[in-house]
This record gives sequence, structure tokens and C-alpha cells, in this order.
Amino acid sequence: MSNNIQGIAASSGIAIAKAYRLENPELRVKKKTIDNATAEVERFVQAVETSKNELEKIKEHAHKELGADKAEIFSAHLLVLSDPELLNPIKDKIKNENVNAEVALDETAGMFITMFEQMDNEYMKERAADIRDVTKRVLAHLLGVGVSNPSLISEEVIIIAEDLTPSDTAQLNRQYVKAFTTDIGGRTSHSAIMARSMEIPAVVGTKNVMEIIQNGTMVVVDGLDGVVIVDPTDEEITAYTEKQQKHEGQKKEWAKLVNEKSLTSDGQEVELAANIGTPKDVKGVLANGGEGVGLYRTEFLYMGRTELPSEEEQYNAYKEVLEKMEGKPVVVRTLDIGGDKELPYLNLPKEMNPFLGFRAIRLCLEEQEIFRTQLRALLRASSYGNLKVMFPMIATLDEFRQAKAILLEEKEKLVQAGTTVNENIEIGIMVEIPSTAVMADIFAKEVDFFSIGTNDLIQYTMAADRMNEQVSYLYQPYNPAILRLIDNVIQAAHKNGKWAGMCGEMAGDPIAIPILLGLGLDEFSMSATSILPARSQLRGISKAEAASYREEILSMSTAEDVVAFVKEKFNV
Repeated sequence: MSNNIQGIAASSGIAIAKAYRLENPELRVKKKTIDNATAEVERFVQAVETSKNELEKIKEHAHKELGADKAEIFSAHLLVLSDPELLNPIKDKIKNENVNAEVALDETAGMFITMFEQMDNEYMKERAADIRDVTKRVLAHLLGVGVSNPSLISEEVIIIAEDLTPSDTAQLNRQYVKAFTTDIGGRTSHSAIMARSMEIPAVVGTKNVMEIIQNGTMVVVDGLDGVVIVDPTDEEITAYTEKQQKHEGQKKEWAKLVNEKSLTSDGQEVELAANIGTPKDVKGVLANGGEGVGLYRTEFLYMGRTELPSEEEQYNAYKEVLEKMEGKPVVVRTLDIGGDKELPYLNLPKEMNPFLGFRAIRLCLEEQEIFRTQLRALLRASSYGNLKVMFPMIATLDEFRQAKAILLEEKEKLVQAGTTVNENIEIGIMVEIPSTAVMADIFAKEVDFFSIGTNDLIQYTMAADRMNEQVSYLYQPYNPAILRLIDNVIQAAHKNGKWAGMCGEMAGDPIAIPILLGLGLDEFSMSATSILPARSQLRGISKAEAASYREEILSMSTAEDVVAFVKEKFNV
């Protein structure tokens, strides 16, 4: 009898094949006192060099198989292995404590990993994954243990693993690896992002696939519903083969919409844009038919480094995105850092509740030199495309006025100095604080646009940390309280002749799309890979019909009522 394991759908598609357990060797570290510290440091340096050589080869393989942007992960890994902030404390520990290299590496890396993992931010958690991946490789060489080599797989399989490191994932051969499933991970983990770029199905966060699935067992990975079926029956194999064929057909249909407008069944047009983190992400936006960038998260320019990025470096990044988007709108969010997204080199105060603390616009208005540098870079790049500037975490009208005044001051200085600046830059705000959503009618008189950041708006409205599993049931995008706030923002925008977009995860959600269309949302910004399915879904919805349910939906009592209603009316 088959066994179903529920996990998180990380990369869509369905695969049926035999299981291949990817087990990392056990790396047991024993503490030893050493006599010759210099020789021990040399042994450590050799292990690092060997690891670097291997990573160079993996990087080449990734470049050939997955493209330059995915190979960049290994540039990051090679940087870790050249980082004196990691290597010097290990060498010092060997010399000062006369301990073996394995212990010095294990303890020092462990300290860094814990530090990064405790940060309430996906990007920093990925840095922890990078350090873990790289130091495991060095440790294996010190212990004389072989490192797993998934590139040697030569038959069709589904990878089963506790977790897949970026170097594991990059070595997977798409010809043979049909899918993977892991015990840990989420939609934003490296392995999930890699799976989506390789276009192979993945289910992560299953908690127990390694416990249950043996080598050679027949497995189905359903990356659409986040289910893994162990030892499926003949009937299940037939059913999933049909589901697989249907999904492949669906993808071909979606691909036909790449150059089409985003229209509803009654001919109303909306804008489908993408959220990006770096200039490299633009390729995916265009490949998926994105009509703009609805959120460019600029903080990635500031992370994973030891000092602030220069004005020139920022200017080049913004210019590249604007040029590549060829006149399509690009909404750039100014620096949203602080609190949960730490920059070690800024020495910000530790806070009891970083989500409600000194971050984003609050930090920028205080540390004006950082803010002005970013604004100058943006203004200088503005003549290369259709730039819109968005301030994050605005709670009061005064904050918006201050931020806008600083931007206009810098613009005036540049114009006086003879620099060309686009005259038509719209200035808007991210609506993620309930006070701003409630006062949207007042803000709408002064801003050029709103972009609703639902990820934070939901957690602030429901007073529930979205990273805390114990209160995760309160993270309710369809709660009528949230929908009323969203409606209030859209109505206020339209009454003042402004537009309203959304850049939270909710914008690409199939259940939310009919609701948001009915509320009159103008721009939906989402992960690039969600654009074509959303465009396809919109073609089957009448905006007039969706709008006719507005009052009824807003007067419902619970999120469950809303979901049931949408499923019934729109066949989601």
C-alpha cells in the first residue's frame, strides 16, 4: 500500500521514478591536542585549497548546465573560502589552543552558522547554508572522507535527501534527475530556487522522507500539491501520469501567452509585474512575459559584504535593470534594512522586536548619508528607463514628506550640476503598516501610487509573527480584516486618480487573484514564474463579475468563508 508524505510544493511538475538516497558522509569530529601548530595550519590550508579546486569545477559544470547566474552561487562559496573573517579565527584557534584543524573549523563555522540562522531574514539564512555547505566539504577533506558526487548518477531517479546543498543541486544532471524531495527547506531555500530554474519538480520540508524511503523504491513527487507518494499502486501511477501530461500541456499553453497582454475575459487590462532582488533576475522577468518590475529589493546590494556599496556601484545596478526593462515600469524600493535584516558593518543596536524597530525608512531618515547616496544613484540612473521610487515602512504622512523632500533636494543638486534626470519619476509608498492602510485617503492626496506589501501587512494586522510556527494559523491573507484594508487602499487611490499595486506573495496567489481583481487592483507583482499562470487565470475571469461580489466578500466573517466562496464562484 502506498504512503503519502505531505511537504511544501517548491517547484511545480510531477515525476515518477526510483528513489536515489543522497546521503552525506558522517563527519565526526574528535578533539585532539597537537604538537606542531604550524603543520596543522598548513594541513587546514591544503584542505581549503582542495575544496576550492573542486568548487571551481562544480562552478564550470553549473555554468554550462544552468547558466551564469546560477554559477554565481559558487562564486559566493569560493568567496567564503577566501574570507579572512572566517579563515583567520580558525587558524588562530589552532595556534592559540593547540587543537586539531577539524575542531577549530567545526566550532568556528558553527558559531557563524548559528549567528546567521538566528537572523529573521531569508537572505541571511541562505548565507548560513553557504557556510555550512563549504565547511562540510573542507571538513570531509580533513577527515579523509569522500564527498557525495551526484553528477555520477546515470539512470532516471528521484533524489531523496535530508537537504540539498547548492553544490549538490548544481551537479544534478537534468537528463537523469527527474525531481527531488528533502526533509528540510522552504520555497525560498537555494535548492528550491535551483529546482525552479532547472524546471524539475521538488517537494521540500517533508520532515521524514529520509526515514521512510529506501534506495530503489518507486516514488511520485507531486510538486503541484506538495505531496510525495511512496511505493504507488498501478492506479496511482496511471493517475499521476495523466496529471503529469496535463501539466506539461498546461505549460505549453501558458508559454503562448508570453507576448500577450494581461486581459480579463471581459477585455479589462491589468499589469502583471515581477519582484526582483538583483539585475540578474531581469532575464527571468522578460522570459516570463513580465510587464514591469513591481518591486526591486535593493537591500541585496548592501548584504554579504563588509562595507556600504558606493554610489557608482548602485548607479550601475539600477541603470542595468532600467535599460534591460526597455521602458517598462521599474518600481525600486529604497533601502529596507535594519532589525531582522542586519548589516554587521552598520553596528545597529540590538532590538527586542526588530520587526517593529529601527528599520527601513526610519533608519534612512536618521542615517541620511546612506539614504542620499542611494537616491543620487537612482536619480542618475533614471534617464535610462521608467523609474518609480517607493519608500518602505511608511507609518506617518510626515515620514513620506521628509523622504520626498530629501529626494527632491538631491534631484535639484544633480540638475544644477548638469546631470540628466528623468522628469517623470513617480514617488510612492509601500503600504505594509495598518495605520497607513487606514489613512490611505489622506496619503493618496500626496503620493503618486501605492504598492501593498501583504507579507508584513498581514503579520502587523493580525499581531502574528509570520516566522513563528505556533501562530502561523493567523497568517491569513483572505481574512476579511485584511481584505477591507486592501480595499480601503485601492478605493482611496482611485478616488484621487492614482494607481494601486501589490508586491506581497498574495499578488500571485490563484485564490487571491479573483478577489483582488474584483477590488480593482491595477498592478499585480509576483515571482516571475507565477506571471504566465496568473495571465492564463485572468483570461477566464470577468472583472465585472468579480467586482459584483466585492460587498459580499468584504462582509464575510472568516477567511474560510472567503476561500469557499472563491472556489465555488471561480472554480479555483
